[in-house]
Amino acid sequence: MSDIIQLLPDSVANQIAAGEVIQRPASVVKELVENALDAGAHEVNVMVVDAGRTLIQVNDDGSGMSATDARLSFERHATSKIRNAGDLFDLHTMGFRGEALASIAAVAQVELVTRLQNEEVGTQISIHGSHFVGQEPVACPVGSQFKVENLFFNVPARRKFLKSNSTELNNILTAYERIVLVNPQVAFSLHSNGVEISHLPVASVRQRILDVFGKRLNQDLLPVGVETSICKITGFVGKPESARKKGAHQFFFVNGRFMKHAYFAKAVMAPFERLVPTGEQVPFFLYFEVAPGDIDVNIHPTKTEIKFENEQAIWQILTAAVKDAVGKFNAIPSIDFDTEGKPDFPVWDQHAGQTRIPSVKSNPQYNPFKDERNRRAATPDSHWEDLYAPAETSQQQQNLFEDAPEVESATDIIAEKSPSHYQYKGRFVMTAVKSGLMIIDQHRAHVRVLFEEYLDKMAQHRWMTQKMLFPEILRLSPTDAAVMRQMIDELSAVGFSVSDLGGDSFSVNGVPADIEGLDAASMLNSIVAAARERVGQAKDELGQSMALSMARGAAIPYGQVLSNDEMENLVNRLFSCSNVNMTPDGKPILCILQQEEIEHLLG
Repeated sequence: MSDIIQLLPDSVANQIAAGEVIQRPASVVKELVENALDAGAHEVNVMVVDAGRTLIQVNDDGSGMSATDARLSFERHATSKIRNAGDLFDLHTMGFRGEALASIAAVAQVELVTRLQNEEVGTQISIHGSHFVGQEPVACPVGSQFKVENLFFNVPARRKFLKSNSTELNNILTAYERIVLVNPQVAFSLHSNGVEISHLPVASVRQRILDVFGKRLNQDLLPVGVETSICKITGFVGKPESARKKGAHQFFFVNGRFMKHAYFAKAVMAPFERLVPTGEQVPFFLYFEVAPGDIDVNIHPTKTEIKFENEQAIWQILTAAVKDAVGKFNAIPSIDFDTEGKPDFPVWDQHAGQTRIPSVKSNPQYNPFKDERNRRAATPDSHWEDLYAPAETSQQQQNLFEDAPEVESATDIIAEKSPSHYQYKGRFVMTAVKSGLMIIDQHRAHVRVLFEEYLDKMAQHRWMTQKMLFPEILRLSPTDAAVMRQMIDELSAVGFSVSDLGGDSFSVNGVPADIEGLDAASMLNSIVAAARERVGQAKDELGQSMALSMARGAAIPYGQVLSNDEMENLVNRLFSCSNVNMTPDGKPILCILQQEEIEHLLG
């Protein structure tokens, strides 16, 4: 039997490695920008065309490479970052495996132009699909210029499964944000199809955060700072009022590297347990400095999952630091010692004159059960059947409901519904039905009602726009701004009038007529956050996402007191919906305490 095992050619091995390292255009941007930072760059410019499908270009003013190093840098496992296995436990650079450039060159047409500071001319190298095309001297500035064209040109299956340009651009922006937030000492710029999307000068950490996500975030940031022998933690957390259900900006960085860590995220949210509603998240930007030997970053190709040697101890330090920041924010107001011109309130003095204590007169012989008049007043009206008369349906209506099983089941629930309702703690509407006591969550019920009404209006194009007297300016992050630009037409179809002012700013000129009076900026932020989580969704799904966001913003809030007529109207509108039991996002709206259960509890 002949031998069947053979070594794969380098070109094939590189394409296999590229499948793990280079997943999409955003991966190329990440690897090239991180290499620029490792080279000591002070300014990095990123340019993409067609969301990176056609061109990705990264220019930096770093140290550059010699002709020999430039050629060798595209070989697998060729790196200047480490020398032996021990260096893996003392990493001070972003890259160290030596796989990125070889993987990029295996699936694209790459051109590198680079020059060292002490050399008069630089080097230009061209590689297409791992095949060396040529190398020649060229005049160029100090640093490196990588040009990656036609990504996945030789892997049609990979190119075919790339998402839309808008989706891939969002992924590039996400990778870009993760890098710029942890490198405020470096100036960055990002261009897409010749249009500048982001320009970030050198700044402090706080200013860099505001440059990326907008100046409005400034009033919501609380500084966090703690230094121990185990780690040093700095950064910012949001105030409780900045909590959001979706789209909260949450970032962890360790030793200048972005990481995902669900365990530490719980540590940050623990101090906010009783300060923010359940299910909402506060923004945070936290930077860890840990001894390189105490972490392992070499457990995932993207290097976003990191293991800590002292994870439990860091969890406790992080929780204490966030508690301290929140505690300072909620400190007791300062005492005002300026009493000039203030009213003089008398202070009680026990040695002063006698004070008459008010007396309460009562009749100890009084018994309400011996009073015939009170007993008659407490007797319920004998005509109690009239209370349930409006709920009785005619034979014609019952026949109409028999043809629709779903409506019939809803009708059974509210059979013999009482027209009188009780509101419990400003949250639940309680009403008697045939089978027992029905409890309805007023906010969720209104969300379901508005959601179906909004979808109906979208389908029939019956939205009217209410123009705003003073347009509101909405400033978004580059990622959210890209999503907003894709949604302007859809927003217009539902009554929003939004115009792009450039520079990630938008003017809100009008809102749907049915939601006037609400915070338009907050609602649009929620819509964008929901759309960003479901990037690439179909138009119908986008419409449902927008309808749900608008319904949440316009629905009756918890704590709002309702009159009996308002509760009756809400119940009737709810039971005219297609689904009375669940909200559009799958949360229960009502429950029924059965008559048998009540009798058992009181038996």
